[in-house]
Amino acid sequence: MASNPVASGLITGSDSREEPYVLHGADQDVTPGRKANQQKICGVCGDEIGRREDGEMFVACHHCQFPVCRPCYEYERSDGNQCCPQCNTRYKRHKGCPRVPGDEDDNLDCDDFEDEFPTRTGINPPDRSSVFARSENGDHNGYPGYTTDPALSTAENVAHQGLDGEKEAYENAEWQERIEKWKIRQEKRGLVTKDAGDKDDGEEDEFLMAEARQPLWRKVPVSSSKISPYRIVIVLRLVVLAFFLRFRILTPAMDAFPLWLISVICETWFAFSWILDQFPKWNPVNRETYLDRLSIRFEREGEPNRLSPVDVFVSTVDPLKEPPIITANTVLSILSVDYPVDKVSCYVSDDGASMLLFDTLSVTAEFARRWVPFCKKHSIEPRAPEFYFSEKIDYLKDKVEPTFVKERRAMKREYEEFKVQINSLVAKAQKKPEEGWVMQDGTPWPGNNTRDHPGMIQVYLGSEGALDVEGKELPRLVYVSREKRPGYQHHKKAGAMNALVRVSAVLTNAPFMLNLDCDHYINNSKAIREAMCFLMDPQLGKKLCYVQFPQRFDGIDRHDRYANRNIVFFDINMRGLDGIQGPVYVGTGCVFNRQALYGYDPPVSQKRPKMTCDCWPSWCFCCCCGGSRKSKSKKKTETSLLGNGFSKKKKMTGKNYLRKKGSGGPVFDLEEIEEGLEGYDESEKASLMSQKNFEKRFGQSPVFIASTLMEDGGLPEGMNSNSLIKEAIHVISCGYEEKTEWGKEIGWIYGSVTEDILTGFKMHCRGWKSVYCMPKRPAFKGSAPINLSDRLHQVLRWALGSVEIFLSRHCPLWYAYGGKLKWLERLAYINTIVYPFTSIPLLAYCTIPAVCLLTGKFIIPTLNNLASIWFLALFLSIIATGVLELRWSNVSIEDWWRNEQFWVIGGVSAHLFAVFQGLLKVLAGVDTNFTVTSKAAEDTEFGELYLFKWTTLLIPPTTLIIINMVGVVAGVSDAINNGYGSWGPLFGKLFFAFWVIVHLYPFLKGLMGRQNRTPTIVVLWSILLASIFSLVWVRIDPFLPKQTGPVLKPCGIEC
Repeated sequence: MASNPVASGLITGSDSREEPYVLHGADQDVTPGRKANQQKICGVCGDEIGRREDGEMFVACHHCQFPVCRPCYEYERSDGNQCCPQCNTRYKRHKGCPRVPGDEDDNLDCDDFEDEFPTRTGINPPDRSSVFARSENGDHNGYPGYTTDPALSTAENVAHQGLDGEKEAYENAEWQERIEKWKIRQEKRGLVTKDAGDKDDGEEDEFLMAEARQPLWRKVPVSSSKISPYRIVIVLRLVVLAFFLRFRILTPAMDAFPLWLISVICETWFAFSWILDQFPKWNPVNRETYLDRLSIRFEREGEPNRLSPVDVFVSTVDPLKEPPIITANTVLSILSVDYPVDKVSCYVSDDGASMLLFDTLSVTAEFARRWVPFCKKHSIEPRAPEFYFSEKIDYLKDKVEPTFVKERRAMKREYEEFKVQINSLVAKAQKKPEEGWVMQDGTPWPGNNTRDHPGMIQVYLGSEGALDVEGKELPRLVYVSREKRPGYQHHKKAGAMNALVRVSAVLTNAPFMLNLDCDHYINNSKAIREAMCFLMDPQLGKKLCYVQFPQRFDGIDRHDRYANRNIVFFDINMRGLDGIQGPVYVGTGCVFNRQALYGYDPPVSQKRPKMTCDCWPSWCFCCCCGGSRKSKSKKKTETSLLGNGFSKKKKMTGKNYLRKKGSGGPVFDLEEIEEGLEGYDESEKASLMSQKNFEKRFGQSPVFIASTLMEDGGLPEGMNSNSLIKEAIHVISCGYEEKTEWGKEIGWIYGSVTEDILTGFKMHCRGWKSVYCMPKRPAFKGSAPINLSDRLHQVLRWALGSVEIFLSRHCPLWYAYGGKLKWLERLAYINTIVYPFTSIPLLAYCTIPAVCLLTGKFIIPTLNNLASIWFLALFLSIIATGVLELRWSNVSIEDWWRNEQFWVIGGVSAHLFAVFQGLLKVLAGVDTNFTVTSKAAEDTEFGELYLFKWTTLLIPPTTLIIINMVGVVAGVSDAINNGYGSWGPLFGKLFFAFWVIVHLYPFLKGLMGRQNRTPTIVVLWSILLASIFSLVWVRIDPFLPKQTGPVLKPCGIEC
């Protein structure tokens, strides 16, 4: 980072008002990033393809000439299927290569005996069962992932590459155990003798070589003993459900026909909803990553670190609702992540233009100079100080440094002083001065008017001189507040994220981006490395749009009353999607491929050319096929000239695009391109037209456009500090996105408050794939609203976004058919946008039991034996599906039950309101305000859990509880009055009523608030039993005298 600094002062400016760029601080030079060298690489491992002894390029397969390096070729012949991975033709033996079984069938002149019977080769993986790389679908490809250094083709080459330091990452016992296992496997293969293996000092280096050539990740399918019964039960349940619906439709209850009709419609919708939810979980998978192999491959001692840079985005809106201390902890966890400091940049988006957050980041940057070296020296987890110091664990475990206790105490004291500083800033920000906020240098704060202010950029760290207390470099920290003016549509969070994409592309342009909410800190310092195992994979990485991590939360009560953890969704649904085309994007904890956000299509695998018969004369092909081929090629040429096809990148480099005018300003403006086409030849005219279309697509920033053409990141050559600062301010101006494709095809997609679902959906429609990464230690943790009202408002916002997508042109029901979205993936996206509409039949179905109890009618006529079998089979299949699902997912039954309960609670409240609000917003133009979810809880543990906040969302579930309780009392009363014969039909009605009450029980508990003395369940059952016993008491009448003898009644005749 020190070699690529940006000005460290606050830079403000506005393109819309042509305001000058004001710099509050000192400028520093900015040197461009390195551009990746484009070399011919191996299609298997990503290494550079070497040359033969005669100087010619090595060609493994002479049939299709698929690029494969010599180490991959030799390994494929010795331990693989001996075939080319593209054309599946058996490899021929090259001169100097060891013979393998089957070579005697080849009539070649390569009769040399060099290396004929080697005693040891450097390409012997430690485990044959796991050495073969798998594709993104888990298919066996028959070749391993090799290192990217072509010189390391044998184990002897590794001995002098300085890899001894990598062994320190392992525990001694674990390392020795792995070495011994590898020795045994080598002995079984006859490659080394036992005595020679014990005496060889370079065996560990040979083992490292073998490890580096292994895949960086592995797909682990669910065991067939668990998944096969699960699939069988799903099919059986589908069959039972069809027969059950057939029975319900063919046997109407004529005495309660309206109730019967409503119930059948509801049950049909529930069946449709279950299919949408169930079948995307047909093929769940797990994935394992190998961080040691990543380090061995890309972080060799004595060589430049080749891990890819990452830009981290943190978004915040209101620091009073999203406490600055929470944001500061998130930033500190990012700055101290276990990743090369010169490859990490943290961008904080302040969409509220708050001076409180600006000062908070200034104090945080100063504290980071002491916190970051402390974390890395002692390898502590997590690296957010608030959560590290509050953990109730043995913090001395695995700590061997004698000074650790002393340094920890000193650091805890410094953090407490840091919190006091933040608290003082918060207290000061409670009351805004009449003249507005003033900065330390006496100038007014540019963001005093949060709806009308220029763009602001401040670089705190990453510049020269911003070192930690040990003199080491720190990651870059950048404050960004985009320009806002009245009359412009700013698109809330999605617009802020797109501004971060552009400003980061101008300043650092890392190829990958990590998106975090301000309350989601990095809980696992190796989280970025986990993602790189997928994104830097030579095969899968280029096809990935993002790597999604599950969300985990702190501060939730042990019983998780309102299903805040969402365990069922993150541990079951998302793993099922990972087996199809990838998980959906959930808004945070996601590492993106920058090229996917730019709207480009994924690279297409090269297909083997079709075989043609040469028995026909050449003129036949010209007449029959040449015309169509020529027309197609001509059509493609015209498309590329007009710039309409952006599915693939134009073959332009940043250097060609950024032609210089004099001292270094960008040349091609839109007006110049439109007016100056007459004096150019066809090739130059095509280039200018392409540039014009780039500007119409990405906006009029040549620096940003040039950055979009760099797949491996880096900055254009010849850029200085002033031009970068000017471009950074320009790309966050409020009018930059006008007449461009930002928010339509590029970046975060506009049109819904749940921009995450829409953004991921667009990427999957283009053919990109995503991966779900679940490390043993959760990668990120955040806070969730545990209060009932706040939780319902959060669910309301999610459901409202789904309704907006349903009513938009991007609805998965009709969008992008004929594209590259897989059918099961489409079912999952359809489920994400139709689930709010389930609230209408759910509300009706929860009302039916009370109506039946009050009227004495029932939706089901008298059951015969066959009907009883279908009812029993349906209930058993539902139970079996749930049990088997919990078995393969390892989700607890308590989490599953909480999810079922809140599905009903949210369905009859938040989802119902979301449907009507979405219809009003789209059809009538009545917009609803977005409420930021509170990120902080009360001082007492789980104090907010019992806080009661009245909202209209509470009305429908409260009404359902009351009418069902009244229905139960009325039904029991009627049965008591009518005798024993009426108890039989009553049980079916009571079952449905109690089903509703049990599912709404957490809601009822939230309404009751904190019950210090009497549990809520006792209060509920007391009311029900008291009412029932009262009715029984009245029916018995124990204190009234009983008549004996015949009952005398007046006959009506005067006797």
